Amino acid sequence: MTPLPPPLGPGGLVFWRLDQAKFGADWNSGEGSYRVGGRWNSRGVRAVYAALDPGTAILEVAVHKTFRTLDTVAHVLTWALIADAGQVHVVHVKDVPNSNWLTPGTPSAGQQAFGDALLKAHPFVLIPSVVSAHSWNVIFDRAVAASFYGPATQEPFALDPRLHPPG
Repeated sequence: MTPLPPPLGPGGLVFWRLDQAKFGADWNSGEGSYRVGGRWNSRGVRAVYAALDPGTAILEVAVHKTFRTLDTVAHVLTWALIADAGQVHVVHVKDVPNSNWLTPGTPSAGQQAFGDALLKAHPFVLIPSVVSAHSWNVIFDRAVAASFYGPATQEPFALDPRLHPPG
């Protein structure tokens, strides 16, 4: 069951991530971003990408893999709690040096360097989602943030079949 946010829930920030089931045990390794880089990290930097709500986590994966893949390949939804919000650095739209970094497209070297610096300076970085402009992504390096979150809870993910209707 989805945990309630504060003040109704236990406090802290909950973040969500969606992974293929075969990679579920390594959900926080940052291996994919390490190998190829990401929107907010360059290749060779282990960044774990998550969202503050499960809907955004699902959209972030669907935009890259498609709803067809989410419908036909087993996935797991993971959530964990950041107990101390003081460990989270919030990047507002006005803080991003180039507004084009918050639009869909290939990330630039400057954008990745900006993210790399944030990941070195803060356990967690909260930054606006590109997929859903009114949502937030959470980015962290497990080696830096490990003692500030957990434990993680995982559950099998099932896509609503209406999102992948017959041809």
